[in-house]
Amino acid sequence: MPFKTISQCNATSARAGILTTAHGSIETPIFMPVGTQATVKAVTPEELEGVGAQIILGNTYHLYLRPGVAVIGLFGGLHGFMQWRKPILTDSGGFQVFSLAQLSRISEEGYAFQSHLDGGARHVLTPEGAVDVQMALDSDIMMCLDQCIAHPADHPTAAAALALTSRWARRCKARWEAAGGRNQLFGIVQGGMYADLRRQSVAEIVDIGFPGYAVGGLSVGEPKPLMMEMAAHTLPLLPADAPRYVMGVGTPQDLVEMIAMGADMFDCVMPTRNARNGQLFTSAGTLNINNARYRTDTGPIDPLCDCYTCRRYSRAYVRHLLQAKEILAHRLTTLHNLRFYLNLVKQARMAILEGTFDDFRRRFAPGGASSHNDDQ
Repeated sequence: MPFKTISQCNATSARAGILTTAHGSIETPIFMPVGTQATVKAVTPEELEGVGAQIILGNTYHLYLRPGVAVIGLFGGLHGFMQWRKPILTDSGGFQVFSLAQLSRISEEGYAFQSHLDGGARHVLTPEGAVDVQMALDSDIMMCLDQCIAHPADHPTAAAALALTSRWARRCKARWEAAGGRNQLFGIVQGGMYADLRRQSVAEIVDIGFPGYAVGGLSVGEPKPLMMEMAAHTLPLLPADAPRYVMGVGTPQDLVEMIAMGADMFDCVMPTRNARNGQLFTSAGTLNINNARYRTDTGPIDPLCDCYTCRRYSRAYVRHLLQAKEILAHRLTTLHNLRFYLNLVKQARMAILEGTFDDFRRRFAPGGASSHNDDQ
């Protein structure tokens, strides 16, 4: 995948780059809204473009089960099905089988599982099958099938998952190349919470060779300091000429810190899921709009935000909608949180380009203005 670093921070490993895909170029660092079932919950593709989304994420497991690749194939792939014309990354589905499927069983062949939707017919998701489904979806970036493990896991368990992930990665690449290498395939680094295994996984996955690399197996129940330690250990080991993707992370502070470590791409359900619960991200920290203090608050969610919600509506109104369980509440809060996340990575990129990233980063350090948490 053509990836070019445009600028590098002198004080950290933060970098600004350009990532080229079949459906357009992406300015990194970038946050990818999660559209698991061919939709980012509560918002339209046009609204996603309006808040600054350059690429979104879909999921192989969910789309394979419903509506199925045959239906999506009628529209020429996922872009036509959901009417999103910009790049799409699809996860392989391994994490969802691990976390959602009933009676799942892992073997050398792949994952055997029963659908979480009905618990009926058994399915098998192999490395080759994960690639086939993603190619049918025609996503711009596909992920290898990997074995994700929960925390805590002992060293032998993590080592065995790492070894299986590497063997599956070779099979995924072979299938991808046999099909012509269309679009792009990223390898995933595993290794649990063990530095030696992380280093081993990087060596094995990089030796196989992929256009981009992902750090998997983080944010699976481990303490935050341990997650950051593993990210800090792993990211510098990845090739500098390829995009680095940290999967499933995280808070605004997490993103800023991992950008400082050299990460380029992120996805997380936090902005959309928290929005539906009334937990909103602002330039002054997080704000729980359900708090009674906002019942008569005539100001916007964030005076410094330029999103549709903040330009038009008050905290009192948004709180009222949530209390009344109106659908509009989820739309307005989701638009705001997504705009906050996408603007955050845009500002980080500008700070890298302008040589001020280290100052930008300090705002998000513990005790900084953007680390305040109003959860009363």
